[in-house]
Amino acid sequence: MTSFALSRIRVISGLIVLISLLIIAKLFYVQIIHGNAYARAADRQYVTPSGDMFDRGNILFSGKDGSLVSAATLKSGFKVAIVPRDTINPESVYQSLNSIVPLDHDVFIAKAAKKADPYEEVATKLTKEQADAIKALYLPGVNLYKENWRYYPGGDIASPIIGFTAYKGDDFSGRYGLERFYNDILSRTEENLSVNFFAEVFSNLRDGVFQSENKEGDVVTSMEPSVERFLENELRTVLETYHSDSIGGIVMNPRTGEMYAMAHLPDFDLNDFKNVTNPLIFGNPLVENVYEMGSIMKPLTMAAGLDAGVVAPTTTYNDKGFVMVDNKKINNFDLRGRGPGTTMQDVLNQSLNTGMVFVAQQLGNQKVRDYLLGYGLGKKTGIDLPGETYGLVKNLESNRDVEYATAAFGQGIAVTPVETIRALSSLANGGTLVTPHLATSIQYKGGGSKKLEYGTEQSKISPETADRITQMLVTVFDKALQGGKFQMEHYSVAAKTGTAQIANLSDGGYYTDRHLHSFFGYFPAYNPQFAIFLYTVNPKGVKYAAYSLSDPFVHTVKFLIDYYNIPPDR
Repeated sequence: MTSFALSRIRVISGLIVLISLLIIAKLFYVQIIHGNAYARAADRQYVTPSGDMFDRGNILFSGKDGSLVSAATLKSGFKVAIVPRDTINPESVYQSLNSIVPLDHDVFIAKAAKKADPYEEVATKLTKEQADAIKALYLPGVNLYKENWRYYPGGDIASPIIGFTAYKGDDFSGRYGLERFYNDILSRTEENLSVNFFAEVFSNLRDGVFQSENKEGDVVTSMEPSVERFLENELRTVLETYHSDSIGGIVMNPRTGEMYAMAHLPDFDLNDFKNVTNPLIFGNPLVENVYEMGSIMKPLTMAAGLDAGVVAPTTTYNDKGFVMVDNKKINNFDLRGRGPGTTMQDVLNQSLNTGMVFVAQQLGNQKVRDYLLGYGLGKKTGIDLPGETYGLVKNLESNRDVEYATAAFGQGIAVTPVETIRALSSLANGGTLVTPHLATSIQYKGGGSKKLEYGTEQSKISPETADRITQMLVTVFDKALQGGKFQMEHYSVAAKTGTAQIANLSDGGYYTDRHLHSFFGYFPAYNPQFAIFLYTVNPKGVKYAAYSLSDPFVHTVKFLIDYYNIPPDR
């Protein structure tokens, strides 16, 4: 065989291989990369004249085993529309349709009367069975169209966190929660499916290599659905028992900032939010509202005193039950004094305001300010939820000693719940301020994924200080909380409660009969995997957080131990 013939054979073979590769690439392009888009294109015969099929990315929970569970997705079905000029005998058509899907009679007749209108929707979100039944009627002027809509499988679960999609004027997008924060990623723009094939292939290759930041995809979160539901059930019991105005809770990994659960009640059904009469319920107080947290903040000041070396757990003072600062009288919660020899451990065990004033005075105003601000108080945490505000800590700029004295036990400064758990978690993790977050990765529409990274900061306390305050808080849980009732034989739990008067914003001062109860804790205390923060606003018939929130806290601890099979640590 001549060299010329061999060359021709090689060229032809090369072309065959190249064409085969292009065909394979084209099939991958059509079936994998743009399979859904082409499926939608095939459904154009069912789509309404008013627009294209609705499409949007998913929001996903993560099970403890790494499985993904839909929190927000799409549901497919049908809608029925009429062409009024072709609708013969509207009353009869109404009766036929109403026997399959309930319709408002007057609204239907009014739409059927619009003879110049070529398209009027009369029912949406029909099942295939309903659509088949309507199709079998062969009603003139009645048409069926395929449609998608946003669907939330959990109903009301984590509703303030997930948020929903809705119109605002002509703009349709995420309006609250994750739906709003990640709207650019979850939104879908209609693709031109006739885009040049080679341009698309190389575009996908480029994006796979360089990971473009502006890509459509699904949002994967660290939220664990079983943990979320358990927390919500515990909070609902407290809400109903004590008739609180509201209640909230967070379960977070104190080392990473990953949220396993975030809940606030009262909540709403994401699939039926149009029936909510008070739009304020759509908000998320966990990031949008600030509260004077009270005694739950005492460990922050105590840790500052330990870190600065001005007190130790065994340091004593004379507790008279009150202390005068700038001619203002500051009392213990029960107006009683414990006398000389009261230790710093006693201060936390019995939540003594006078003891925290003592610590603040040993520190001095400047160090009180520096340490409290060093916990991130007064700053946004950077959580990936919309509407986050920052704490109100202007009192830490005052020239008056009394402002620092009250700030030492959590009064006069107001912070968000997520700001609170971030600050207190630094006691659990060696002094690090993590970034609380829900999303852990983005799964891109065209393939590939990106793990999301979040920064940390260092508070002013050292790991050694964090270990010492942890020991003190373990003692609080083991010996002081309801007299040691909840001590766990095989697990160390660090905890502190808080009961704070609610500020009277209209008349000044504080209500004497309205309180905010809070509870914070983490475990296993010396290698913490979970931090839990609970709070409830204005509970009735119960005076202290030690009685309103201890049970839900301990129940949640035991659930997490069993659910995640946490090994004993003592």
